[in-house]
Amino acid sequence: MTSPVRLALLGCGTVGSEVVRLLHEQSADLAARIGAPLEIAGIAVRRLGRARGGLPVDEALFTTDPLGLIKRDDVDVVVEVVGGIEPARGWLVEALRAGKSVVTANKALLAEDGAALHDAAAEGGADLYYEASVAGAIPLLRPLRDSLHGDRVNRVTGIVNGTTNFILSAMDATGAGFAEALEEATELGYAEADPTADVEGFDAAAKAAILASLAFHTRVTAADVHREGITEVTAADVASAKGMGCTIKLLCIAARGRDAAGKETVSVRVHPAMIPRSHPLASVGDAFNAVFVEAEAAGQLMFYGRGAGGAPTASAVLGDVVAVARNRLAGVRAPSESAYADLAVRPMGEALTRYHISLDVADRPGVLAAVAGVFARHDVSIATVRQGSADGPAGAGDAELVIVTHVARDAALAATVGELRGLDIVRSVASVLRVEGGA
Repeated sequence: MTSPVRLALLGCGTVGSEVVRLLHEQSADLAARIGAPLEIAGIAVRRLGRARGGLPVDEALFTTDPLGLIKRDDVDVVVEVVGGIEPARGWLVEALRAGKSVVTANKALLAEDGAALHDAAAEGGADLYYEASVAGAIPLLRPLRDSLHGDRVNRVTGIVNGTTNFILSAMDATGAGFAEALEEATELGYAEADPTADVEGFDAAAKAAILASLAFHTRVTAADVHREGITEVTAADVASAKGMGCTIKLLCIAARGRDAAGKETVSVRVHPAMIPRSHPLASVGDAFNAVFVEAEAAGQLMFYGRGAGGAPTASAVLGDVVAVARNRLAGVRAPSESAYADLAVRPMGEALTRYHISLDVADRPGVLAAVAGVFARHDVSIATVRQGSADGPAGAGDAELVIVTHVARDAALAATVGELRGLDIVRSVASVLRVEGGA
C-alpha cells in the first residue's frame, strides 16, 4: 500500500453522508481495489455542530471554508455533492486548475457550463468524473464515454426523473389526476415540497444535455434542450393512451438527424409522450429510471435501475472516486472531453414525430371536414380519427375528436393547432401529446 489518497468532500447532506458511510464501511475493499487507502481530509458544510446521524467521522474534519479546504496541499481529490451553479462552479474550477481531480454529482452545473469544468480539467491535467449526475447508480455515462467510443450512437431515449415517472405510473395504474398523484408522491417522499424542477422538466432537461453531449461528441447545454413538463397531462390523456395500447412517460430524447440542407445535426428534447406498451421503457414503473440507447454496431441497449436517492447516488460517486484514485496512482488521467463533432442543435420546430390531439368541437355536420382541412393545409397527415358522442366528455351539444397523425414536423403541428384554436367550431384544444416509439 502507498500513501493514502485524500479527499475533500463538499457537502454532507443526503448523498454526502452516504458517501462518508460507504467510505467507512468499505474502506478495506476500496483500498484493495485502488492500491492505496482513501482518507477524508475534510468535509465542507454550511453550518458546524449539526446532528449528522452518528456519522463515523471526526468532528474536527468539518469546516465552513470549502475554498480553503480545496486549496490545501494534502487534498488529492475533490468530491462535490452540494449542487447548484455558484459557488460550486468556482470551487471546482479552482480544484481542476490546481491539478486536483474532481468527482461531482452536479447535473445543473454540468448542463449549464460543463465547458468551464472540462476546460479547467484540461488546463490542470486533472480528471473530471460525473457518473452520479445522471440516473443515480445506473452505470450509464461511462459506457457512453468509453464502452461505446468505437461505435456511433444515433439515439438516446430515457426516463431520467423518478418523481415524474412515479406520478405518471400512478395515474396509469389508478386513473388518478395529476394533482392526486403528485400528492401521493409527496407523501411517500418521492417529490420535494417544491416539485417544480421535476414536474416542469428542468431536472430531466439537464440530464438530457449531459447525455447528448457524451453520445454525440458535441457540447450541449440545458438551454439547447426543448423542455415541457407533465403538469398538463390529464386522466383523460392517460385513458386515451390506454385505448391506443400506450402509456405516457416523461421522455428525454436525443437523436441525430439532418437539417433542411442535409447537414448532420442533433435534436434534444424533454416532454411527455405516449409510447406503446410493447416498448422496453413502457414497463419502467415507480421511481425507477431507464435509458434506451440505439447504436449502429451495438444495436439496442437498455440501462435500468434506481435513478436517485442517497445510497444509489453515493454508489456512483464512489465508483468515480475509485477510478480517479487509480489514475492518480498510475500517473495518468482519463481521456479528455470529446466534443470534436461540434454538431448544431436543431430547433424544436424541425423535430419529427407523431401527435395525439384531443379537440372539443361543435356537434354538427361538416365539422370533421373542416378540421381535416386545417391539417391538410399545414401538410399534417391524419392517421386515425375517433369521435365521441355529444353527451360524452365534451358536454351536451358538443363532441370530442381524437386525432392521431402520421409523422410531421413540430412547427407544422404547432401551426395546425394555432389555426384550430381560431375556428368557431372548435370549443377547445383539450390536449396535444407526442407519440413516440413506433406506436
